[in-house]
Amino acid sequence: MPEIHILTAFLGASALLAISPGPDLVLISTYSATRGFLAGFLIGLGIFIAGLIQTLLVAFGLGQIMQAMPLVAIVVKTVGALYLAWLGFNLLRSWRANLSVQNTKPVTERLTPWQLVSRGLINNLMNPKALLFFSLFLPQFTTSTEPLTPQILLLGILLSTTALIVNTIFSLSFSRLGHVFKQPAAFTRHSEGILGAIFLGLAARLATER
Repeated sequence: MPEIHILTAFLGASALLAISPGPDLVLISTYSATRGFLAGFLIGLGIFIAGLIQTLLVAFGLGQIMQAMPLVAIVVKTVGALYLAWLGFNLLRSWRANLSVQNTKPVTERLTPWQLVSRGLINNLMNPKALLFFSLFLPQFTTSTEPLTPQILLLGILLSTTALIVNTIFSLSFSRLGHVFKQPAAFTRHSEGILGAIFLGLAARLATER
């Protein structure tokens, strides 16, 4: 186990990373504001699972493989961008359908808990930069006096748990803001379009990142 002062520094750095703006926060804030706390929490849970998977991959060397073989990162990035674009187009199509229906209660896309979790999971997991970040960040807080793999696993779990706690707080905060400022008919009618545009933006960002 890392020494106390190293662990303290790591937890502080993890908290700062968790509150920094990024694609994950965009998803959590939007889903929380438009669909409520549970939706945002489930997105955050997907991000947490992605963090655990990335920790395992780093512990067993995939991060180094991606650095040595850029083609692997390109394939992962392309698959992730196509998936996000597909989600975005489907949301925009649903939004356009709602605009053409003259009623006061637009039909929003029904999502199961797993579908919400998977959106957070894929958005984070299919970004090679996230895995490369884990590969570069976690080893900085290890020591040479103990086996490396258990330290990486512990630090990755702590980082992912810290992010889950912060994201849960964000979900609660944005869900309350959404409730305060929501105008039921108009807000619901355009929420699918907002989410669709966000997913297309995330897809474009992922596809063009170096």
